[in-house]
Amino acid sequence: MKREKYEPVLKNISYFIKWVEGAIVIGIVSGCIGTAFGKCVLWVLAFFQSHPWMVFLLPLTGLLVLGVYHMLGEDNNRGTNMVIESIYSNTEISFATAPAVFAGTLLTHLGGGSAGREGAALQMGGSIGTQIGKWLKFDEKDKKIAVMCGMSGVFAALFGTPMAAAIFSMEVISIGVMYYAALVPCVFSAFTAAALARFWGLMPEQFAIGAVPAWSIETAIVAVGLAAGCALVSELFCITLHTTEHLYKKYLPSPVWRILSGAAIVIVLTLLTGSTRYNGSGVSLIEKCFEGEGLPWDFLMKILFTTVTLEAGFKGGEIVPTLTIGAAFGSFFAFLFGQPVGLMTACGMLGLFVGVTNCPISTLLLGFELFGYEAMPFFVLVIAVSFSFSGYYSLYASQKFIYSKTRTEFINRKTNK
Repeated sequence: MKREKYEPVLKNISYFIKWVEGAIVIGIVSGCIGTAFGKCVLWVLAFFQSHPWMVFLLPLTGLLVLGVYHMLGEDNNRGTNMVIESIYSNTEISFATAPAVFAGTLLTHLGGGSAGREGAALQMGGSIGTQIGKWLKFDEKDKKIAVMCGMSGVFAALFGTPMAAAIFSMEVISIGVMYYAALVPCVFSAFTAAALARFWGLMPEQFAIGAVPAWSIETAIVAVGLAAGCALVSELFCITLHTTEHLYKKYLPSPVWRILSGAAIVIVLTLLTGSTRYNGSGVSLIEKCFEGEGLPWDFLMKILFTTVTLEAGFKGGEIVPTLTIGAAFGSFFAFLFGQPVGLMTACGMLGLFVGVTNCPISTLLLGFELFGYEAMPFFVLVIAVSFSFSGYYSLYASQKFIYSKTRTEFINRKTNK
């Protein structure tokens, strides 16, 4: 009788010890790999900025991306969608996914493709988690938690936002239902990886937003207006991505011609703009927006560059470009309505991020880690409104909506394409 009484407590203790150990192992491995990847990406981005003529080699780097994926047997790799599906299905992420996306992302940035790195982080993390789960002899259910741990770990190492990283991998899978069994593992993995990244000198991203106006009805109305605009831009970005993917596959079924055509378009666009403003991940453009140097068309151009790059078959991710698009739109909104550029840029980043990922809790934590807590009321309002207005669009076709955004109703549907 006494044993039955204390059995739930003993199970919880066993679960805690097991997953703290496992999560720290995953955090150490993902932190080391994430740090190495982050440093390589920074070096490649800096190299491209000092050698902009490398954009003319983008067709060659594109062919090398295809070659790497073919050599590693990853021709049918579907990126982050594949990682998301592995959580709610019986599919498994291969070991080769990590080195493939590592090399593919570096080659993309070397030639000036417009792509991010956090999407690659989720894929590498999923691969790392899967392999460590096998090594630790986890069952199928625990392997799924290990995948989420890996996703959180590499994301945290790269971006330096362990709180957001810990929650994002649980929240992004199924909107409306979170895998709380992964909470302790993901938290320990994310904070372990982030600490390792700092130890090895990979500093977290942080931005100063400047003065924050007093919270009032007037400023709240401004925030709602910005959020509604962010929702529309997020829908535009998702629709453009998925439509471009469809057009590429319809008219250019060969991956070789697809990536060569995408490279050619990026080269032409770069020549037409006369700069490398829209190439790369976009962090430098975010900094320009915070400094008040944004241009009205920046967000549209970044959508165009990113869509052409990623849907042609180049690798990386959509998250940093999403933040860049949001920063550019927020900066434009500030210019139009005479609002504080730092605050509007920050809110634009969060409004776009939640609009395309449908992860409000992760977005709020991301805001705190990137910008601090002073503008918290603005962040909460923008995130809530943009999440509501953005509908069922998403960057990830494999993402599921378990419950409706507007009613207490079970819907269990995938995203709009």
